[in-house]
Amino acid sequence: MPDTAVRNGSKLLERCALFSALDEQGRRELVSHAWPRSVAAGEPICHLGDPGHNMMAIAVGTVRISLPTVRGREIILADLPAGELFGEIAMLDGKPRSANATALTKCELLVLERRDVLPILEKYPVACLKMMEILCARIRRSDERMSDIAFFDLPARLAKTLLHYPSQGHGPAKLSLSQRELAEMAGGTRENVNRCMREWQRRGILELKDRWTIILKPEVLRGFVGEG
Repeated sequence: MPDTAVRNGSKLLERCALFSALDEQGRRELVSHAWPRSVAAGEPICHLGDPGHNMMAIAVGTVRISLPTVRGREIILADLPAGELFGEIAMLDGKPRSANATALTKCELLVLERRDVLPILEKYPVACLKMMEILCARIRRSDERMSDIAFFDLPARLAKTLLHYPSQGHGPAKLSLSQRELAEMAGGTRENVNRCMREWQRRGILELKDRWTIILKPEVLRGFVGEG
């Protein structure tokens, strides 16, 4: 059985789309097959091309999904919080992993093996439909990202990244992301992101304080991406 952190996390996972699609008996059946995995902050969970025989649910922590580039950089696809699933594509088709996954913070995971999940999806069609919805949402986000890179300039992509990344605390949105991370999310270079951020700070759109980015005028950023 999972340790205390994962047992507590399993309650959180009931709000996950796949788990919420099941009745109580179905959730118990699915969780009974899961095994816990603890991962330290910064530790890789899986790599692009690894065998993909399972998917993982995040009980505690945040997992970063990314792709390596030929120049040795990374493209950050998503930072997934507790309650999210990852690895479902390789789990479903049995093929290698399509991205890297790294523990951004200390993580407690529930690992679900392909041999256990597929029979449950067959037994509970509503869960199968939810899994399809999850996959469709991931594909839509991927398409949107490719469209952004093709049609938006860096300021618009950077503004969208800042607006949509989960902020911390109350009041003005406050993000703890390095400029390298922002560049990897927005599809630019760190140098160009630095120039853009400094210009926005000069104009009072945001404030750069220590490692924090504080958004002072979100309406201006929304204007860059046509959301205002």
